[in-house]
Amino acid sequence: MKTFASKRVLVTGGAGFLGSHLCERLLADGCEVLCVDNYFTGTRDNVVHLLSHPRFELMRHDVTFPLYVEVDEIYNLACPASPVHYQHDPVQTTKTSVHGAINMLGLAKRLNARIFQASTSEVYGDPEVHPQPEDYRGNVNPIGPRACYDEGKRCAETLFFDYHRHCGLSIKVARIFNTYGPRMHPNDGRVVSNFIVQALEGKPITIYGDGSQTRSFCYVDDLIEGFVRLMNSPADITGPINLGNPGEFTILELAEAVIRLTGSKSKIVHHPLPQDDPKQRQPDITRAKTLLDWKPTIPLEEGLRRTIAYFEMQLDRQKVRPAE
Repeated sequence: MKTFASKRVLVTGGAGFLGSHLCERLLADGCEVLCVDNYFTGTRDNVVHLLSHPRFELMRHDVTFPLYVEVDEIYNLACPASPVHYQHDPVQTTKTSVHGAINMLGLAKRLNARIFQASTSEVYGDPEVHPQPEDYRGNVNPIGPRACYDEGKRCAETLFFDYHRHCGLSIKVARIFNTYGPRMHPNDGRVVSNFIVQALEGKPITIYGDGSQTRSFCYVDDLIEGFVRLMNSPADITGPINLGNPGEFTILELAEAVIRLTGSKSKIVHHPLPQDDPKQRQPDITRAKTLLDWKPTIPLEEGLRRTIAYFEMQLDRQKVRPAE
């Protein structure tokens, strides 16, 4: 194995929200980074500041097709992660999770490389157990509108563990809970980005249902720290491991915090709850604390301030562009 400082690391979905932050962190840690993305939800703008870095390489590629490169480690993050995007082409979403996993696992097997899978709390569906530990098997509707993502990720986990058992592959599986921060897609339909953009534009803030449903919001820097700790943990720690913030907030509380922090005069409006939308979502992070010595450190309000500042900057840029 190469020393940490000389590792060449592949990040699929590397131009996305999470992937771009991971690329930054790996470069800061001294790695060579090969960032692969097909730009369906990711964007070159997210990594343009890295293009001049001597240890960074960007490649346009769709993981549903095989990839032939030489690397020491693989972080498989490629897949649209918000309902607006993954329901746009549900068949392609399932292919990205399943065929993408098969292709990346095949690459890892050929190279004898350690591979990390970005799974999701969506594998728990609309949970009947609260908070959700990793041994909870979930309550997923396999034929519902969210199933392309939920079941695709569940199948990817199956493939990872079968490759581990059958081929001896070194795997790491993280189940990611709601994450937010700079570089979120402004139109991804996720609640934090929705609320911030609506508040900054003075538009009504849309809450689905009565707002009593809960989520646990983890700032992106905390999540990336969890990724790196899991990837560099001993080989017998395969996961799945929940990575998220156990601090639970109602959607209504989040909306009120965003209005206060932006100084917006936006009003809250209610719409019907989408099918299969989870009523509660909160991670049990006992494994992460015990095995990785990891827990989130950035409070919600601090993270929201940083995220609001990013979206303010993006909206200001959009206002300037027509005049250029």
